[in-house]
Amino acid sequence: MNLEELENKSILLYGKSRAFSSEEFDAQIKSHNISVVKDYSQDVVLVVDGRMMTPYEENSSEELYKKSKESGSGLEFISIDVLEKELASHIDADVLLMSLKLSHDKDRLKSFLQNSMISDELFLKLLKMYSWSGEDFFENDDNRDVSAALILRFYKNIERNHNVQYSTLGLMHLVVQSKDGVLIEAISELEPLVKSLKNDNKDSKHSIITAIATHHQTPEDVLRRFIKDSTPYVQTLVAMRKNCCLDMQQSLYETQSEMVHEALSHNVNLDIEIVVKLLDNPKYAKNIAKNILLNDEIFQMLLEDYKKELAQNESLSPQMQERLVSYHDEDISIALASNEHLSMHVEAELLCEDSHDINYAIYSNPNTSQERLEEAFSNKLNYIALANNENTPIYILEILAKSEDEKVLLGLAKNENTPIEILYQLQLDARFERFVKENKSFGKHIQTQNIGWEV
Repeated sequence: MNLEELENKSILLYGKSRAFSSEEFDAQIKSHNISVVKDYSQDVVLVVDGRMMTPYEENSSEELYKKSKESGSGLEFISIDVLEKELASHIDADVLLMSLKLSHDKDRLKSFLQNSMISDELFLKLLKMYSWSGEDFFENDDNRDVSAALILRFYKNIERNHNVQYSTLGLMHLVVQSKDGVLIEAISELEPLVKSLKNDNKDSKHSIITAIATHHQTPEDVLRRFIKDSTPYVQTLVAMRKNCCLDMQQSLYETQSEMVHEALSHNVNLDIEIVVKLLDNPKYAKNIAKNILLNDEIFQMLLEDYKKELAQNESLSPQMQERLVSYHDEDISIALASNEHLSMHVEAELLCEDSHDINYAIYSNPNTSQERLEEAFSNKLNYIALANNENTPIYILEILAKSEDEKVLLGLAKNENTPIEILYQLQLDARFERFVKENKSFGKHIQTQNIGWEV
């Protein structure tokens, strides 16, 4: 349908509007110079089936439809949803926003926010205008209705969790599942949340704030505001983000908070300027050596004092690994052997050390190739490591399940790649029951197969 073609014409509406209030519907219709009538006449060009039609109206609509088909009059029949969607698409956002700003009509604003037909873009603009009156998301009826409308509009698969729109934590779940930075920014600017930024209480609003601070789609402007206005704990979450850029790192460093400085030391993309400032603290320096994305300059800077920590860094190049192996220090070698990015050449060199602890670290390392693990299976001394390794071939895990060694069976109970049938058997043993229940693979199986949840 086309609203322009309906100008200066009459439409017959049975029942009531749905998305728009009666007053707003009349106003929108009037703005397009369309007349709404309740009885059919020759001037009617469109029949609309609305909400709450009476039996009389339903019969009249059906009779008109039959007569139209028989006569070929071309009279069009649509549902109220189609008409309201068209009306909503023709709303002049600027005019509406100005009208609401001048009138301070909170009821009309709320009515639009509850209107499912308006666009998401217009909804978020209107949401910025809404006054929460210094109260929480669900503290009064109006706030509750607007909060529910926000969650209901954007929450995916809400039919599977239909009560989510009635809880403040519903906003946290909405943030977690969202991939829309614009929506996340809009939520971050909601008055009840802004008021809670400096609040240390671990309440539902704190959960929303932390979800925003850690979400990969959160815009940088929001993160900068969190750095400026939030608690040290939230600042630490921003400090550990991979996309925490230099100016944000500098702002975080300037907080002079030990919590924040330690969090920065865990950032894989820590800028060299901040590295230099933090190196005076050995605790921070060790964290940097373990976590930072290494280049030759930073590697050389840390090599003298933090070899063992560097050996744990997963960004080590093969050349850097070779350099560390050359020290022939067992602690450094064990750390390297546990590194999931260990090069095959360095792995072979470490196995030549003929150290039980180094061998254990290699054979429990999920990066170790299955071919190497199959070779290790020939020696019973490696069984515990193999039982713990998620990359161990299934047939070996099945053989190990027949072992009477408690440490081997414990490793299988914790191993997420252990076949479910074996985990069921291990669960029957009181020694391993707790570890099986804590096994994520077993928990997922129980949820999907036994209860039918989707995880």
